[in-house]
Amino acid sequence: MTDARIPTARLGAQGPEVGVQGLGCMGMSFAYGPTDTDQARAALERALELGVTLYDTADVYGAGENERFLAPFFRAHRDEVVIATKFGLSIPPDEPTKRVIRNDAPYIREAVEASLRRLGVDVIDLYYMHRRDVNVPIEETVATMAELVREGKVKQVGLSEVTADELRAAHAVHPIAAVQSEWSLFSRDIEAKVVPAARDLGVALVPYSPLGRGFLAGAFTRADQELTAGDFRRGQPRFTGDNAVANAALLEPLRTVAEAHGATMGQIALAWVQQRAAVDALTVLPIPGTRRPGRVEENTAATRITLTAGELDLLEPVADKVAGDRYADMSFSSAGRE
Repeated sequence: MTDARIPTARLGAQGPEVGVQGLGCMGMSFAYGPTDTDQARAALERALELGVTLYDTADVYGAGENERFLAPFFRAHRDEVVIATKFGLSIPPDEPTKRVIRNDAPYIREAVEASLRRLGVDVIDLYYMHRRDVNVPIEETVATMAELVREGKVKQVGLSEVTADELRAAHAVHPIAAVQSEWSLFSRDIEAKVVPAARDLGVALVPYSPLGRGFLAGAFTRADQELTAGDFRRGQPRFTGDNAVANAALLEPLRTVAEAHGATMGQIALAWVQQRAAVDALTVLPIPGTRRPGRVEENTAATRITLTAGELDLLEPVADKVAGDRYADMSFSSAGRE
């Protein structure tokens, strides 16, 4: 085990320096089944020791529970961490399993105040629009977010799951620090338009699910057979039935490269994402999620792996062969609007 801290990069054109790998915190209290809270807290502390300073959550994760869980850690290390949270997925009081996309100004103002209370802080470092409400012009949404910056409630503005055109329109209203989208060896659609737009505008790319929700790390093969009933991956098309069987066969090149480096498959998958910063000439800050300090150590060690041109070529065809969509309902993604 090493205590080597990870390198840093700037979050947006005028943002703070953060570790080149962040931490996705959703699974600590939401979506992936039961959590050992002591281990999750230890993972937060270990991440900080290793130079991870960008911590990602959202108001919808556990209906606010994830923000509450993180609050003591954030308050204890307020000057050391960059807090990222999100609005945009409303939960109707009478339908707790439903998600409604909202980007209107009154909702945004209600959401930011609720997040500030749950987090126990005076300002959110990076505030994302979680999903795009196509019924509200993105210029109006970002104008409201810009007001929050002027009022001192938010430091930087981010967007999640947007198209290149939406990013450019938003950036014309107020500087966008980061775009969060799924990006991994299994999910590469943003490379066609969003990545070039982000590069042109000086916007950081924050890949979520860089490990394919654990599938690329070999954490499971058939979600419907191996994961607990409360794990939402059981309902994702890529990880169930024939799709899962077909996609598991695609991991062989990843396994080959991992063996050559004496690394895990997850480390190679993360190294591939980290290396997109050099390949695509922009800031890339992946946020792999975990609930265990040992996994934090494994993930951050991936920042010290450099893949050869030959290894990149070996991994290149994987995404084109993936079976199944990212979500059962792709309307919650940008895929249909690009």
